[in-house]
Amino acid sequence: MKNMIKFLFTIVLSIAEISTVASANSKKGYHVFIEKLRQPCSITGINSGLKFAFMHTQDEWETIKQAGKFGDEVVKICPKYKGDLGPKYENDLYSFSYEYASDSGNIPSY
Repeated sequence: MKNMIKFLFTIVLSIAEISTVASANSKKGYHVFIEKLRQPCSITGINSGLKFAFMHTQDEWETIKQAGKFGDEVVKICPKYKGDLGPKYENDLYSFSYEYASDSGNIPSY
């Protein structure tokens, strides 16, 4: 019985995590980058967000996110950024970074 409760608890936590990431929006993530990170990152040009996403492959972004190091990686790429993105902005920015990573072949149309 105890194992069954642990199993169900694990499933509930997994679903909660998946729904949080699933609600993330890559278009919103692009706007988060433009509004909060473009200046501190000193990445200029019309494709500045894409340059940010190209810093890693999809697998690398996923590994960074799963390790809970996404915020640290943002600061590493944008050392002048001193704020905290918070979970919602971080999930949106991750969604954007993952969707347009260097190995994705995707190009944003917004």
